[in-house]
Amino acid sequence: MTKGRLLWLALQLLAVVNYASAQDLKLNKLEYFETQGVNVLVYNNLFTGGFNDEKNSGIELIHHGVRTAQGGAVRLSNTPEQWDLVPNISNRKVNAATQTIEATLTYADYDFESRVVVTAKGKGVEIAVYLDKPVPKALEGSAGFNLEFLPSQYWQKAYLMDGRYNRFPRYVVGNTITKPNSEKPKQYKGYKTSDDRGTGKYIDPLPLETGRTLLLAPDEPSRLLKITSKDADLMLFDGRMLAQNGWFVVRSLLPAGKTGKVLTWTVEPNAIPGWVREPNVGFSQVGYLTSQPKVAVIELDKKDKPLATSSLYKIGDDGKATKVFTGKIASWGPYFKYNYVKFDFSSVKTPGIYYIQYGSIKTNDFLIQDNVYDKITDATSDIWIPIHMDHMFVNEAYRVWHGEPFKEGYRQAPPNTDHFDLHAQGPTTDTKYKALELIPGLNVGGFFDAGDFDIETGSNIGVVQNFVRTWESFKPMRDQTFVDQKQRYVDLHRPDGTPDVLQFIEHGTLNLVAQAEIVGHMTQTLSNAVLDNYHHLGDAASLTDGLPYNPKLGPYEVAADGRSSGVKDDLWAFTSRNPGLDLSAATMFAAASRALKGYNDDLSARALQQSKRLLKESTELMANRSQDSLSRRGRVDIGTNLQLYISTGEKEYVDKFQQALWPALDRNVTFVLLTALDAIPHMDAAYKEKLRPYIVKYKAYITNLEKDNPYGVPIGLRNWAGSGDVVNFGTTICFASKYFPDIIDESHAFKAANYLYGCHPYHNYSLVATVGATRPKAVFYGNNRADFSFIPGNLAPGLLFRQPDHFENYDDWPFFWGQNEGTIGGNTSYLIFGSAFKNLVK
Repeated sequence: MTKGRLLWLALQLLAVVNYASAQDLKLNKLEYFETQGVNVLVYNNLFTGGFNDEKNSGIELIHHGVRTAQGGAVRLSNTPEQWDLVPNISNRKVNAATQTIEATLTYADYDFESRVVVTAKGKGVEIAVYLDKPVPKALEGSAGFNLEFLPSQYWQKAYLMDGRYNRFPRYVVGNTITKPNSEKPKQYKGYKTSDDRGTGKYIDPLPLETGRTLLLAPDEPSRLLKITSKDADLMLFDGRMLAQNGWFVVRSLLPAGKTGKVLTWTVEPNAIPGWVREPNVGFSQVGYLTSQPKVAVIELDKKDKPLATSSLYKIGDDGKATKVFTGKIASWGPYFKYNYVKFDFSSVKTPGIYYIQYGSIKTNDFLIQDNVYDKITDATSDIWIPIHMDHMFVNEAYRVWHGEPFKEGYRQAPPNTDHFDLHAQGPTTDTKYKALELIPGLNVGGFFDAGDFDIETGSNIGVVQNFVRTWESFKPMRDQTFVDQKQRYVDLHRPDGTPDVLQFIEHGTLNLVAQAEIVGHMTQTLSNAVLDNYHHLGDAASLTDGLPYNPKLGPYEVAADGRSSGVKDDLWAFTSRNPGLDLSAATMFAAASRALKGYNDDLSARALQQSKRLLKESTELMANRSQDSLSRRGRVDIGTNLQLYISTGEKEYVDKFQQALWPALDRNVTFVLLTALDAIPHMDAAYKEKLRPYIVKYKAYITNLEKDNPYGVPIGLRNWAGSGDVVNFGTTICFASKYFPDIIDESHAFKAANYLYGCHPYHNYSLVATVGATRPKAVFYGNNRADFSFIPGNLAPGLLFRQPDHFENYDDWPFFWGQNEGTIGGNTSYLIFGSAFKNLVK
């Protein structure tokens, strides 16, 4: 017997020993399979299709506290991409007596239905696929059962297929073939994720390995997992061959012409005997003021017995650490999957470098000093925001972040276009422009929305309002960015004599005023025409060829004069009119006109003119539509009349503002209160007094948050993580405590800051890639996400909740937009919070 074979048997024996010493998986009351260290979720989180297929659905494995596998389902390709078809999950049935979860999976496009039954089986689960009718002819050789594994948790670890050794690659390396497009399964709404460059063929990855027994990560017990199949080959693929956000995929094809139980897998995740999740000591990575509350929140495995005390150590000038405080641990209680305790060290007020010691857990160091918050917005305003200025060449020292994008401008989106980014062009253009006609003058100003390069008009409207609020409330004179609109050039870390925020207001307003003047109203978006450049990563200037599309040219042909091409890559303007969006723009234009007065008087006057016009026209249009037919932006925007009153001083606007405000506060005080507070400097004493009962109501909301979760802030449980809710909460506290200090204590704002900077579930990294944090998150979802990097100043959406009880925020895999993507709206809201918070602590 060879040495290799002996080692293989030894590893198998190790796996058997581990499995034997662990407890069996059991179906719990939350309807997933569980043993200590292993959770197997079965369609607790469902596929939603298209834009929302973000690899957090299907059969999932949470392995020793980290979600390492997902997507378990019948799929139609070897390595599914985001816009590949996903099954509709219906008739999910849970049977506690038989320890099974069953679900029906349907592909309506192919009239193809399967049933997946997952059954507890010792230390693992059996996954079986049943068919009542054979696989459709069109899907023979395409339909198979897939389970996907997170690359960052497996790369550079070993795997064995039928005893053959190999290692998961750190970077994608493998073989592919090409096939005729006619053989490719349909993608979402008929869109295509790749450009075949006229070949008529698509890329199909080949398996890295094939066999009947696959052992993943025998060299890492916390990720060790065994998959066996007696009736079908297991194929291992690397999904990164097609998309940087692809995962390692284990797949078995469904047999042709068969019904009944057509496929069976046994999946056995290793559970380390006696494993208990390491405590997560949450604290502010930015540090603390000497006088502020200082409370660490410690997240514990429910099998972990809380310690009685924790200690604080101070690092001296000689590098030696000295224990300076020991305090009692206070129990908060259970919150979803874990148990929480608190360590209060507010009494420590001496400036210095400190760390927390909780049992064997030693945190990284942090500062106690009265200047720790001075720079919390600098990276956001100096770097992240200017990098996202559209239609500009953006330079930083020796680095070019991007060239000038979209020189060819924007074309009119054709009627009846259903867009892949959740937009749509209605039955008409609602403009004077014909389908695909160039709309001149829109390629100016504006901000990239997020990790992509479109201008989301609604977001840009809110962004300009955020800049104006920052400017009018705090007058930040910081000047670290050179902006030249004529040269279309931005240079970071280079003062030009003008406050940066004022230039940001101008840049956003330029694009939005152009929309109002040229189109006649606000567009929905200025976005990609084709899906294969929507997911573009890298320099925005290379997303298109910079040449106007010429239909007289052949595909990929460039005109003899070099001024046009046959490439259909020009971006489109989606121009269906939404009076609610126009109303939001009227609000923004009124505010921007004030800020720009004395700096860019021409743009200021144009903005005010468009504000009045759009207010009048949108009000008339909305009067002719039922409230039920209007989007959220289509309902009355309370802030519009407030901003117009502030800009013009005309009484009719303040009367309309108050008519709408008070009923809205009665309906939802938390959502509307910040707008009400904005009005205080412009209203009389009676207004402020009338607002007082709503402040009392908001105080009760704050108190309830303390009971809701151990962090005392609003924690979102949606498909987009909740940093934005925390930012809005913190900003509201800052302004409410300013105007009503007898009701709202400013100390509540520190809870928001602590949460953003590290005191939150899952890990204790700062959610802001900010100056001053000891341990900020290292990777984010931006247009540079394929580099596993970040753009300084970015605020992550934060802790994403996975049903039924799991929070996560990956710092080794940037491609989850719902937890890692920075948006221009979110980061400018953070700019307001940071400015308000700095003002408060001073």
